[in-house]
Amino acid sequence: MAVAAAAARVWGSSRGLGRVGLLLLRRPGARGLARSHPQRQQQHFSSLDDKPQFPGASAEFIDKLEFIQPNVISGIPIYRVMDRQGQIINPSEDPHLPQEKVLKFYKTMTLLNTMDRILYESQRQGRISFYMTNYGEEGTHVGSAAALDSTDLVFGQYREAGVLMYRNYPLELFMAQCYGNVSDLGKGRQMPVHYGCRERHFVTISSPLATQIPQAVGAAYAAKRANANRVIICYFGEGAASEGDAHAGFNFAATLECPIIFFCRNNGYAISTPTSEQYRGDGIAARGPGYGILSIRVDGNDVFAVYNATKEARRRAVAENQPFLIEAMTYRIGHHSTSDDSSAYRSVDEVNYWDKQDHPISRLRHYLQSCGWWDDEQEKAWRKQSRKKVMEAFEQAERKLKPSPSLLFSDVYQEMPTQLRKQQESLARHLQAYGEHYPLDHFEK
Repeated sequence: MAVAAAAARVWGSSRGLGRVGLLLLRRPGARGLARSHPQRQQQHFSSLDDKPQFPGASAEFIDKLEFIQPNVISGIPIYRVMDRQGQIINPSEDPHLPQEKVLKFYKTMTLLNTMDRILYESQRQGRISFYMTNYGEEGTHVGSAAALDSTDLVFGQYREAGVLMYRNYPLELFMAQCYGNVSDLGKGRQMPVHYGCRERHFVTISSPLATQIPQAVGAAYAAKRANANRVIICYFGEGAASEGDAHAGFNFAATLECPIIFFCRNNGYAISTPTSEQYRGDGIAARGPGYGILSIRVDGNDVFAVYNATKEARRRAVAENQPFLIEAMTYRIGHHSTSDDSSAYRSVDEVNYWDKQDHPISRLRHYLQSCGWWDDEQEKAWRKQSRKKVMEAFEQAERKLKPSPSLLFSDVYQEMPTQLRKQQESLARHLQAYGEHYPLDHFEK
């Protein structure tokens, strides 16, 4: 326990996080590009010198055989600002956000919820091939997105649509991507929900799990070397944290001292695998100190807690050139995707509890009503308006043509290689001969 106590420190009384703080493990010396590395001098040791001199760790000798228990820290606390009724628990932790900004939080979360419902039903009706909802995790998206600068680079997994929506990504482009029509920025080449937008600094989502983690670290290292005053945020789930890419990313970020925020959405399930089968330690935040990463666990259903933690992590990541790990505890109310039936591995009562008793949207609505910023009439009008906006974008996306089949061969090579040109010519001959068997009128010429 002495080792754990030395490794785990509290962040201090920085505004927005108070006494809960971050659990951290820091090496001596200043962080950043300018830190010097003096040449080591040869040391001489006497037989009476009983302090460890091993270069790989900082510790003391003990004379009792004792293995370190898996949970060296007895339950990392969960930082929160609001209770489930939307009441501020500790006034010193209140971010004191203006009404306009909190209303944007709420409208983004509810608009995302409405879009999810319509596109989920669209897939069930066979209109699109695939979809993943964000039910129950809206607070993690919006709270973190609001705490970033608009130029901070985002590496998402596949359940961060709310981050893009908070950055004012149009509904028309969400729909275009899911339908793969001519307005899709990805030209119809990606699965639905694999969004990307260079203008909004959101790197295109890739299906293979956790590949974005080391990629994000590389981007953060580049930002550090360029003195870009910019942070990289990388989202992933607790299941992705079991991938080897997560280990590589954490270790590189710590040793290269990169300005990155690792944001883990711990929603209880990796598809059908519950956390009880995913790991034996105390979640994901407990892994941070082992890599030398400052870490915190927050209530992901409390948008203000997420906002405070992300804002302070961003400030320090840029100022000190070091990584941060935020574990947001939340719950995936929807199925993993339209390919999943979660009733096979969890009860309806379990899902209903989180949907009715501890939903991030309900909590924020309670807060707004207690401030006198929202009422039932406004709720009714906004729900109607938001549904209309989503349906208009939905209907527009359905009417548009699919991208030209010729785009199958572009945007990979600057000069098309001979083999690829032969494939393109072969497809053209095939469509000329058998075009009547294909719905070519649905595609742009």
